[in-house]
Amino acid sequence: MKSNFGRDANRSKPGAYSNGGRFSQFPMQTHFLGVLLPEDITSTLEDCRRYMNNNYGCRSGYGTPIHVTLVPPFLLPDEYTTDDLVRALQDDVVPAAAELAFTAHIDNFDAFGDRTLFAKVVANPKWTKLRDAVLNAVLDAAPGCTKKDKRPFQPHLTVANRDIPAGASAQALEALNELELIEDFPVNNITIFERHGGKWIEAATCHLEIEGEK
Repeated sequence: MKSNFGRDANRSKPGAYSNGGRFSQFPMQTHFLGVLLPEDITSTLEDCRRYMNNNYGCRSGYGTPIHVTLVPPFLLPDEYTTDDLVRALQDDVVPAAAELAFTAHIDNFDAFGDRTLFAKVVANPKWTKLRDAVLNAVLDAAPGCTKKDKRPFQPHLTVANRDIPAGASAQALEALNELELIEDFPVNNITIFERHGGKWIEAATCHLEIEGEK
């Protein structure tokens, strides 16, 4: 599919407490977990990010790979490591791949008010089941490092957020929906992201492989 828009892992890391000079007394989150997408859909959504940057100056979050967030950013205490999270996923989530892996569906674009534009991932109980399994694994590995959001889980693929100019989201959403982005994608990985130098990078990926499939 083609578009029309053109083409500090731990608190001890330097800058882990920095927030552009503001509120530096508060430690920043160090990890989050999500699902990566296939290359073709990722490329299309990166084009959408470029469109928002070129036309509206948006850049917030653009250093983070396209993903569906399962466990939002949290601070992993010093006594735990990314390896602990990987082991918990391998022990508690990967063995249940046959029950947890599934095919998700994107139905064009939508917005959270004026603050966030995203590719709309259709809600499915399987998303909540996967989120709960991953969250429980994280809490088993590092008790108390995060907590479950009481709101219904709403998977989405962020294109722009926080720095959309006032009054621009409706026009931008109309333009994005002209793409008619209707796609399926496999939910077959759990990726751990770490913060390094103010950017989120892919630290480790656990694949949800189903026997007999590659």
